[in-house]
Amino acid sequence: MSESAGTFSVVRGTTASRYGGFAAIAIIILLATLPFWGGRADMRTIAEIAYYLALAQMWNLLAGYAGLVSVGQQAFLGFGGYMLFVFAIYAGVHPLVAIPLAGIAAAVMAIPTAFLVFRLRGAYFAIGTWVVAEVYMLAFAQISALGGGSGMSLPVKIVKSISADRMLRESAIFWTTLFFSGGVIALVYLLLRSRHGLALTAIRDSEIASESLGVDNFRTKLAVYIFAAFGTGIIGALIF
Repeated sequence: MSESAGTFSVVRGTTASRYGGFAAIAIIILLATLPFWGGRADMRTIAEIAYYLALAQMWNLLAGYAGLVSVGQQAFLGFGGYMLFVFAIYAGVHPLVAIPLAGIAAAVMAIPTAFLVFRLRGAYFAIGTWVVAEVYMLAFAQISALGGGSGMSLPVKIVKSISADRMLRESAIFWTTLFFSGGVIALVYLLLRSRHGLALTAIRDSEIASESLGVDNFRTKLAVYIFAAFGTGIIGALIF
């Protein structure tokens, strides 16, 4: 915010940030062309970096802004992976299409989970989310159709439905990872620059003050928790 002649104006960008934006676009274009000049190991390394960055953004949004220190996000990560198998194997959905569906399923699962753990505060909330994640893990380990806790893989026929050529398949998976990971990061960026982002900033600075300004802390935190589950579910599907 800048002050001039007794008036205030909101500055949404600086020269440095604009140059940073151009640099980010150039890096994205460079990474998008990686399959044409890099190897499979390079693509897998960049893909891992991309979804770890997306997970970091989810954690920053959840704990850094909303103050929800959840140590049970692995529940949504694993759930997203399981839903990939459910949609691809049992529902006949193309595996690349199953990725966003897995995120939606994780967001739906986050709704009853939130109303359970939101009864807790502070350290009790963190412990509660961890306990819920362990309960989900034990529950899914009992489902024999999902491997019964011993693990499972996508059938070769489904994997080859992406592409019969191995290099093209690796490239398609890389581009999909880059697209969804970048999309999750972009959504977080846009959210923080919206009026909902202002509410989150107010909550981050002081929950009591944010309530006095008319911010509905519960609804805002609930929306962030569900959104974080959606993004984490997508990353889980990408990983598995």
